[in-house]
Order: sequence, then structure tokens, then C-alpha cells
Amino acid sequence: MNEQLAGASPVRRERKRRNVVRRLALAFGAVAVFWAGVSYLLLPFALRHYEHQEALDGLEMVTRTADGLAGDPLNVGIVGSREELVTAMAAAGWSPADPVTLRTSIEIVGSVVFDRAYRDAPVSPLFYQGRQQDLAFEKAVGRSADRRQHVRFWNVLAKGAEGRPVWLGSASFDVGVGLSHYTGAVTHAISPDVDAMRDALSADLAATGRVAEVYEVTGVGLTLNGRNGEGDRYYTDGEVRFSVLAGAGKTGRQPPPVLPNPPLVDLKNALWQAASD
Repeated sequence: MNEQLAGASPVRRERKRRNVVRRLALAFGAVAVFWAGVSYLLLPFALRHYEHQEALDGLEMVTRTADGLAGDPLNVGIVGSREELVTAMAAAGWSPADPVTLRTSIEIVGSVVFDRAYRDAPVSPLFYQGRQQDLAFEKAVGRSADRRQHVRFWNVLAKGAEGRPVWLGSASFDVGVGLSHYTGAVTHAISPDVDAMRDALSADLAATGRVAEVYEVTGVGLTLNGRNGEGDRYYTDGEVRFSVLAGAGKTGRQPPPVLPNPPLVDLKNALWQAASD
């Protein structure tokens, strides 16, 4: 009898150990499922907001290269006519970019090599909804064209929430000339902080006194380690910053009022800003 009891004790201990392992595995699985649900389903859905431009809901918020690769994220928006946009950008100190031709390509190389000013240097084409940018602008930083602020715009809605044309744009800061990680071609490399360029452009427009109000909609979404079509890294809080230009016969406000985001989006942005500082 004593031998049977002694022999059963290791069996019970093994059974107990297996039960503990099973419970731990189930608990880990439950936590993993909960985390995946929150991270990939609940939070992305909860952080999406298009209350100021509902027609943008469902649109892709990233540009494409000619080869169909994901390009730079869309991070700025304009409400206003083409003429109002061009006039506001000029008032903000931004110049229209020259088209890409053999002549302008030679000029931009000469600008970089000889540190020569070229304030209208061309920007490479990117595509959205199957077409190349409608407008492109830049703002020089230093003398040569290797460092500059630039933005491409596409007219995506003939009439948005305000009954006026809506433009989406991709703003970034060129930090130098290098080789594409994918094709080996000569190209500009961008700063990874695309939010900084978005905010700078928004501030430039606000300073003109032509902006009636500012608001945000969801863009590409919170991104920690994005890559554009040239392989350059970028990170962003994922918001598109809109500037509503004052219409004909109207004046903007300085500073323009900023419409509120949903509370959860503001919390996300605050946490992102704190982590970035």
C-alpha cells in the first residue's frame, strides 16, 4: 500500500504541472488574441475620423511610384480652388516646381554639384488614383537644390464638405541626394519626420492670413517605420492637416481656429508627441 502511494505521487505532480502549463498557455493565448484585436481591429477603427470630410473615408492615404510601390504618405490637405491654392502657396513663400525635362534634370544636378541656387527645381513624379500630381511646390533651404521643402498636390474632390474643391498633398523635406534603395537611380532622400514638414507648411499658410480654419482627418495611420518608394524611412502620427482657404471676397483669420479632433485621437496625438520629444 505504501509503495502504491509513493508511486502515485510523481504522477500527480506531473499531472499538476501539465495543468499549470495548460492554464498558462490558455492565458497567454487569450492575452495574444486580446492584444491582436485591440491593436489591429479596435484601435485602428476607433482612431479613424472623417467628420470634417466624410467623402475621404475609404480612400488610400499613400502615394504610389510609377512602378506601383507605396510612395510618401499623404499628410496635408487644402480646401479651395486651384487659383486660391496657387495664390496662397505663393504668399507663403513656396515656388511652383518646374516639370521634369532633360534641361531641368541637368540644372538640378548642376545646382547640387556647384552649390548653385535653383528655387524652381523639379520634383520627381508620384501618383495618386492613377495620375501624376496636379501641382508641385517647393521652398529652398540653403542655396542648392539638395535640401528643400516640397509638396505635391492632387485634386481629389470637386466638392467637399464645404462645397469647394478638396486637395490632398504629400509634404516632405529633402535632406540630400542619394541613390534609390530599390532602383539605384539618383534621387532625393527625405527626412523621416514627415509630420514636421506637414506642420511647417500648415504654419506657412496660416501666416498668410488666407486660412479660415484648420482641422485634421485620418491619413495613413500611426506609422513607426514606414518606407517610401525609394526605401527612405518615415514615421508619422498618421493625420492629414487641412487648411481651409478663405473663399472669394472673404478673409482668413490669424491665427486660424483649429477644429477639435475626437478625444481618443487627441489622446493618441498627445502620447505620440510626448514619445517623440
